[in-house]
Amino acid sequence: MHDLTKYIEQGGVIVYILIALNILGFTIIIFKYIQIKIFKYSSAKVEESTLSLAGSGDDALILQMLKDDIKECIIKLESGLGIIKSIASISPLLGLLGTVIGVLLAFEAISQQGMDDPTIFAGSISMALITTIAGLIVAIPHYIGYNALISMLDRLEASLNSSVGLKFGKNK
Repeated sequence: MHDLTKYIEQGGVIVYILIALNILGFTIIIFKYIQIKIFKYSSAKVEESTLSLAGSGDDALILQMLKDDIKECIIKLESGLGIIKSIASISPLLGLLGTVIGVLLAFEAISQQGMDDPTIFAGSISMALITTIAGLIVAIPHYIGYNALISMLDRLEASLNSSVGLKFGKNK
């Protein structure tokens, strides 16, 4: 643990920003996963009672209303996923920014004190590498989480639409 805090301190403010983004992103990922699972469970019950309307009136109108409701629910479930996608996109850029800052500081140290003592610029190069690693460590799981949640929502939407379409005798 001591080494980890040392690396965080060496990475500077950019690593702290990445940690904050990581916490925010994983909070949203967990919340959305739970929200989708709850919706999936509750939608099965609602679907049973709603689909009992089949054959009781204007099926085309009821079908369209159900499909609109499904679309609206999916849009609500997708809210917040843009933040996860943004975190996945900007984290490597923040890491790259830290890399550039670290290399710049290393060159400044070299220009001021020369190349006689490599430890003069080693800290700056270390910062550069740490921020690059931190950016990738944050980005990769957020890409995976975002894609997994989008896939879950796509499957859920397809399943609901298919179920509604079959109950009403339409395969659309």
